[in-house]
Amino acid sequence: MMMAVLESLVRMLVWLLLAPLLPGIINKVKAWVAGRRGPPVLQLYYDLARLWQKSVVMSTLASPGFIAGPAVAWVGVAGAALLLPLGPSSGGLSFHGDVLLMVYLLAVARFCTAWAALETGSAFEGMGAAREVSYAVLAEVSLITAVLTLAVQSGSVTLVTMLAPSAGPGAVLLAAGLFAVLLAENSRVPFDDPNTHLELTMIHEVMVLDHSGPPLAVILHGASMKLLLFAVLLTQAVLPVGQQTPFAAAALLAAGVLAATVGVGMVESLLARFAFRRVPLLLTTAFLLCLFALLLAWKGGAA
Repeated sequence: MMMAVLESLVRMLVWLLLAPLLPGIINKVKAWVAGRRGPPVLQLYYDLARLWQKSVVMSTLASPGFIAGPAVAWVGVAGAALLLPLGPSSGGLSFHGDVLLMVYLLAVARFCTAWAALETGSAFEGMGAAREVSYAVLAEVSLITAVLTLAVQSGSVTLVTMLAPSAGPGAVLLAAGLFAVLLAENSRVPFDDPNTHLELTMIHEVMVLDHSGPPLAVILHGASMKLLLFAVLLTQAVLPVGQQTPFAAAALLAAGVLAATVGVGMVESLLARFAFRRVPLLLTTAFLLCLFALLLAWKGGAA
């Protein structure tokens, strides 16, 4: 019992402490491609520490939901992260059907973020929330299709079993589809530009314009933890991490997450943000990639 509690604490520390490192790596890759020095890799850690020391400024229209929304969203992402196994060992809260809870927790996190944005009564934040949930309709379909692919291949709806083998013949298709979902779910280029300050083009950034102090720190940390979650899910879905020894699994998982993070930085360096009318086409392409991977897994299982 004591070992299980200790393992859960270590897992939580991994998610809490390593998540802010990924945005720093992405910014460093973008700076390297552009020939700039760029901000430090640990910049988000500094920003979070500074935000925790600031006061909160609230709109006169905002209710307590303005503060509760980011907190509940962070708890939802953290709960989904704890369900995800790290290598051959099980997740901190692993049980039969836990993948369904993970998908629902991510949906709850999105709902609470949009709810907090609407609390301000701002037309800009309402616009961002509308765009967020519109894109989520297609992104969630792709994610669920990817989950079905892993379920058909493994014959299980438990994350530990689903992510143990590699994705088989559909690995490339599944990797491409999940990478597109990673970009969409984390509001990265070409779906959104996390560095823009033009209200008419923002999605996620416009939703947090009125947040400040500790609530903004919670939102930023939750976003980085969500990015790490999808990078880990992508890595374990296409690489046989669960079949390795603990040391080899940790090395393979770290290499996969790093590759996915560098890939995000390269995409943001080489591509521009797509026009809104082209985003549904890209998300539909991600869905079709996951669907073809599902058909390959179903055909392989039937054979």
